[in-house]
Parts: sequence; structure tokens; C-alpha cells
Amino acid sequence: MTYFEQVTEAADFLRAQLGALAPRVGIVLGSGLGAAADAVTGATIVPYSAIPHFPQSTVEGHSGRIVAGLLGGAPVVIMQGRVHFYEGYAPLQVTFPMRVLGALGLRAVLLTNAAGGIAPGYRVGQLVLLADHINMMGWNPLNGPNEPRFGFIPGAGLRFFDMTEAYSNALRALAHQAAAEEGIVLDEGVYLATPGPSFETPAEVRAFRALGATLVGMSTVPETLVARHMGIEVLGISCVTNLAAGLSAAKLSHQEVNETGRQVERRMAGLLKRLAPKIAARMEAER
Repeated sequence: MTYFEQVTEAADFLRAQLGALAPRVGIVLGSGLGAAADAVTGATIVPYSAIPHFPQSTVEGHSGRIVAGLLGGAPVVIMQGRVHFYEGYAPLQVTFPMRVLGALGLRAVLLTNAAGGIAPGYRVGQLVLLADHINMMGWNPLNGPNEPRFGFIPGAGLRFFDMTEAYSNALRALAHQAAAEEGIVLDEGVYLATPGPSFETPAEVRAFRALGATLVGMSTVPETLVARHMGIEVLGISCVTNLAAGLSAAKLSHQEVNETGRQVERRMAGLLKRLAPKIAARMEAER
């Protein structure tokens, strides 16, 4: 069975589980942020382990299940946890869930993550909107033969595609609007992705800052690349769960990441509940 056929089989299975629900918006919840899925009403829950060919989350803070239903009245599919390259997965496995979301018919995804703050003035617990990214993972999930059938909308699925607007300007404007309604001010930043699993050294953080990065993490970029290959619009939100190495006296730990995520879950859930219907309305207007 080819990779495309595996994606199709997984998407067909999920579609059958969702019944009449026809979501256009997907959300991926990062480390410690999984409880935001609790805001979904009329939820259908599908463990990753039940989905054909779907990779399993092995990291604490990633529940490993699909939660589909209504968020703020908008039909959504939420991934409660993701998989990472550092878990031992190959690039095609890391991005398999995003391919499945595209095959389901989703046309916008909101990617959240836990990130180390690099920019001066960032505070632990702060939410930052992604304006761009820097790929320092050493690989691209699109390496190898191109599969044009992943171009689910006209003009998508090309081997060489533009990344000038990796993170949608229009969706970022909606995010600022939703945040203002929630009484939240969102800065915008540049996310730099490393392969992990070790945290960065102080010298690496200084180098990343010189490159223009304001945030550092171990996810999101592969999903963004694959989503854009399929023509899906992307919005990214980082939760600053710690200050990067060398910027505070504290030693870094995954426990700190998860604890900070849990502290901001309610704020993140409120923002997503406000934002989801705005994005869904935009997707419907473009049909």
C-alpha cells in the first residue's frame, strides 16, 4: 500500500466516525495544552491507536486522540497531541496526521506549540502568534518523490511551492481580532525548529537570536510545510513555556513545559473558542 493510499484509508476511517460533521478547520494542541479540547461540545473522540496507520504519541502532555465536534459553534477536528521526529518517527510519519486532515477536507489549521522564549521581554505563559519560521531540523518532510494527488485544491500539490506567506496574513488578522475580544494582546514572532530532544545550549540560543528567531521548539515546521504543500492555510500560536537556555538561572525541563501549558490552558481555550468560528466563516466564504 502506498503512502497516499494509507492516508486515504485513515481519512476514510475518520470520516466514517465523524458522521454528518463536516469540519473545515483543524487544531493541533501542543505540549501541556491538550485540555483546550474540553471546550468542544458534542465531541466524538477517536484514539490515534484506532486509526489505520496513524502514529502514536509517546510524549507526556500529548494525549494522542482526535476530538471532533463544535468549538464556539464551529465544526472542528482537534488533534490532542502530536508526534515528533525525536520520538523516532520518520518525516513521513511525523506529517502523516496533517496529510489525513487535508484528505478530510480541512482547509485551515491552527497549530499550537510549547516554545522557549528567545526575544527580550518575553514572559513565561505568554501567547505569541507566528509570523514566520526558520527550519533548523536538517530535513524537509517533502524530500523524495512528489505526490501531486495531495493537491486537494487547484494549484496545490506542486513540488516547488511558495512559502512567502507560510502563516496566513488573513488568519493572523482574525487571531488578533479574537484575542482583543478576549482581552489578550498577541505579539508576533519567528519560530525556529530544531530536531530535539535535548534543549538548546546558551550558545545556540545566541546564534538563533542572531538569525532573527524569537521562539525555539521541536515541532510545527514540518506540519506547516506539508499543510502549505496541500494548499491549507496555517495559523501558528506558541505558548512561551520557558525562557531559552542562558536567559534565566533556571534549568530547563519538560515538566516545566507541561506545567506552564496547564496554567495557560484556559486562556488558550478561550482564544480558540473565539477564533474557530471566525476561521470557519472565512473558509465557508471561500468555497
